[in-house]
Amino acid sequence: MRIRLLLTFAVLCTAFNNIYAQELEGNLNFHGFADNREYARSKRFSETIFGMRVTPSVGLLIDSAHRIRLGVNVMHEFGSPKFSNKADIVAYYQYLKKDWNFYMGAFPREGLISDFPRAILNDTLNYYRPNVEGMLVKYENENWKQVIFIDWTSRQTATARENFIFGFSGRYKKDAFFVSHYAMMLHNAGPGIPIPDDHIQDNGAAMVKAGVDLSHKTFLDSLTISAGGMMSFERTRTQGGWQTPKGLVVDLSMEYHRFGITNFFYKGEGHHLIMGDKFYTSKTYNRTDLTWRPIIYKNLEGKLALSFHFVDGVIDSQQAFGLRYNLFGSRSLKRK
Repeated sequence: MRIRLLLTFAVLCTAFNNIYAQELEGNLNFHGFADNREYARSKRFSETIFGMRVTPSVGLLIDSAHRIRLGVNVMHEFGSPKFSNKADIVAYYQYLKKDWNFYMGAFPREGLISDFPRAILNDTLNYYRPNVEGMLVKYENENWKQVIFIDWTSRQTATARENFIFGFSGRYKKDAFFVSHYAMMLHNAGPGIPIPDDHIQDNGAAMVKAGVDLSHKTFLDSLTISAGGMMSFERTRTQGGWQTPKGLVVDLSMEYHRFGITNFFYKGEGHHLIMGDKFYTSKTYNRTDLTWRPIIYKNLEGKLALSFHFVDGVIDSQQAFGLRYNLFGSRSLKRK
C-alpha cells in the first residue's frame, strides 16, 4: 500500500513538473548506529541498539521558496530476519523565504528538533521515530532562532489513543553570550471506546539556560558553558492538580582536534517524563561524554562516544558509534 502511494505521488509530481518545476532534487541519507547501554547498576533498562536507516527521497524545487519532497525512511536492526523492521513515509511541503522556514507533512527531525536536551526528548527518538508528522515553523537570523512544532504521534481510533507532542525552542545570541530555551508537552488522550478508570494525561517539561560560547576564542576548537533551570509539569485530569518538580542544570562542552568532552549536571527534584530520559527520575544526576570524530569528509561524519552516568550512587556506562552520510544533488528543469 505504501509503495503504491509513493508511485502515485511520483507520477503526479512528474506531471506537475512539466508545468511548474525548476529543479528536480534527489537525496540519499544513510545513518548507521551502534549504541550499547549498560544501565543495570542503576536498575534502568539496558539494551543494544544496532542497525541502520536508509532514506532515499526525490522532490521538486518549484521556485526559490517552495519545495515538495517524497521518499521513505527504512530501518533495519542487525540480527533481524526481516530486512526492513520499519518503513516510514517521508512526504512534506517546505516553504523557505529569507529568515522563515515552514514544514508540513512527515519530515526528518534531524537538524530541526534533534538539539532538544535528552531530559526533555530522549535520544532514542532519533533511532525509532526519525520523522516529525505534523507541522513546524522556524525563524532564524544572525541573533535569533525560534522553532515551534506539533508532532502527531497517534491518531485516535476505537482502540488506539490520541496523542501528540507540542513544543518550541529558541536561542538568542549576542557576541559570546546566549540564552536558550526548550519546552514540550505530550497530550495523551484515550481511544474512541473509553477505557474504565482511564484519564487524559498531560506530561511536559521546560528548560532555560544562559551561557557563553567561547569557540575559537581559546586554544580549543569549541568551548561552551551554560547554566539554568529545568521544570516538568504533569497532571492526570480529574485525579488532581499539576505536579511541577524543579531543578538546576549546568552544562559544559569542549572539543579540540576532533576530541571532545561534554558534561551535563542536574540537581533538584526527580521528574516523571514520558518522552524524556529516565535518568532524570533521580534527584542528582551527572552525565559525562568522551567523544572522538575519526571520520569527517565532505558529507560523511562518524562519531564515537563513551558515556558515563553517575546516578543513585553507582556508575552506568554507554558506548555508541554513529555514522551519517548525506548525498544531495539537483538538476535544473526550467524551460529556456
